[in-house]
Amino acid sequence: MSDAAPTISNFAHRTLNWSITLSILLILAGFFTLLIPFVGGIGITLFVGWALILSGVTHLVFAWKGHTTGTRIWELLVGLAYLFAGFYLVVHPVAGLVSLTLLLAIYLFFEGIFEVVAFFQVRSREGSGWLLFDGLITLLLAIMIWRQWPFSTVWAIGTLVGISMLFSGFSRLMLSLGAKRVLKAF
Repeated sequence: MSDAAPTISNFAHRTLNWSITLSILLILAGFFTLLIPFVGGIGITLFVGWALILSGVTHLVFAWKGHTTGTRIWELLVGLAYLFAGFYLVVHPVAGLVSLTLLLAIYLFFEGIFEVVAFFQVRSREGSGWLLFDGLITLLLAIMIWRQWPFSTVWAIGTLVGISMLFSGFSRLMLSLGAKRVLKAF
């Protein structure tokens, strides 16, 4: 039993060191995406395009595995739609980024409306004001992107993903450093 403890401890230290390293890389990626949001947006568009292509291929494979003609036809149509959208994003990343930015504005608009409606359903609960605040900020962001579209393409997706990567990196780093302090205590 005593042999297992150092092995688990060594594994935990290695895992935490990797987590800290990856956290720092995520922070740097977020920082650079914020510095050059258009390039980050293009990268995200290409990632989404390749993900759609992979999904399209998967649907086409499922089309051949379908047991009924209706299932095969629908899987085939869905697969072709994914392939078309994916190839379009990969071949035309700037136009794809413009489209994704418009979709983001529409998504944020509806999310903001749903959060405001949800606030009115739970407004008697403590902390529900944060739901209203989140909904209003989300609506404001949607309107900002929509009013400046297509010019918001230059900053919107790259900036939002950059902020997300930055905060995720810092959160992961703080959790990893906290776990490292706890591990040192043992």
